[in-house]
Amino acid sequence: MTTKSTNAGNDPAAAIGIYIANVPEPFRGALEKLRATIKSADPKAEEAMIYGVPGFRHHGNLVCYAAFKAHCGFYPMSPALLDSLGDELSGFRVAKGTIRFTPDQPLPDMLVRKIAEARVEENAAGTTA
Repeated sequence: MTTKSTNAGNDPAAAIGIYIANVPEPFRGALEKLRATIKSADPKAEEAMIYGVPGFRHHGNLVCYAAFKAHCGFYPMSPALLDSLGDELSGFRVAKGTIRFTPDQPLPDMLVRKIAEARVEENAAGTTA
C-alpha cells in the first residue's frame, strides 16, 4: 500500500500529505496520529520523504512510518534503540528495524515520544548506525 508517487515537488509536507491522503482508513488515521505525536515530541524535527515513505529529520534521519495492506510500520532507524526497548515492545511485532502496529493496536504515545526523543539524542551524539 506504500504510495511512491507524490507529485509534490520539493515540498516534503505536501508529499507527506499526499501519501497519507492515499492511505485508506483506518490506517490513515493511525498515521496522522503517529505524525502528530512525533511532531509534538520534537517540534524542531523537519518532515521529509525518506526512502519513499514519510519521516522526520533532526541532526539526520530520525524516524519513518508507512502503511501497508495489513499493518503500519514505524521505523526508529536504530537497531540498538529497538533492542533496548525490550518489554516496552511486547505485544507488537518487531522485525529488523521495524515496529509493526495496527489501528486497533496503536503504538502508545509515550512510547513514540520516547523513541523520537532518544533518536534525537543518538543523532546529536553521532551514535546512529
